[in-house]
Amino acid sequence: MYSLATNLDLLLPFVPSFIIPYVLWYPFVTAVLIVLAFRNRGIYYQTLIALCSGLILSYIVYALFQTTVQRPEVLTETDFIHRLISYVYSHDQPFNCFPSIHVLTSFLMLRGTSVFGRMVWLFTATMSILIIVSTVLVKQHVLADIVGGILVGELCFRLAGTAILFVQKSQQ
Repeated sequence: MYSLATNLDLLLPFVPSFIIPYVLWYPFVTAVLIVLAFRNRGIYYQTLIALCSGLILSYIVYALFQTTVQRPEVLTETDFIHRLISYVYSHDQPFNCFPSIHVLTSFLMLRGTSVFGRMVWLFTATMSILIIVSTVLVKQHVLADIVGGILVGELCFRLAGTAILFVQKSQQ
């Protein structure tokens, strides 16, 4: 396994409270996809195709290029936040980190909701950014994993849009 950690990653603090946006990722992605499905079917399909293709591409990278992340020493605190971190750490092993799926999907939710009004987009942007930042502040990922997740997300979103346009034009 490879580590993509840089000196900048080592300077980033471990911030336990960021486990909250990290775990809010699950309902966030689900809620955004449901809203997209009812509000703009075309963007929903583009986002969903980008999400599925991004996951496939990520799993191919995981199979060919294993990465790992150095986590903090054993957590001894027993408050809710630290128990939640321990739960995440015990269920999500510190490998298959590049690109980050949390980042990939959060970025895609941000891209997909850009067609909505300002308030919905600002909420989605805030949640997406908090989730993306949380990945490095709870030591689940390093900065390269963020860059990889955003690049894969953008590539897949654009390709999905192009594919949809191609199919629509060929049906006319």
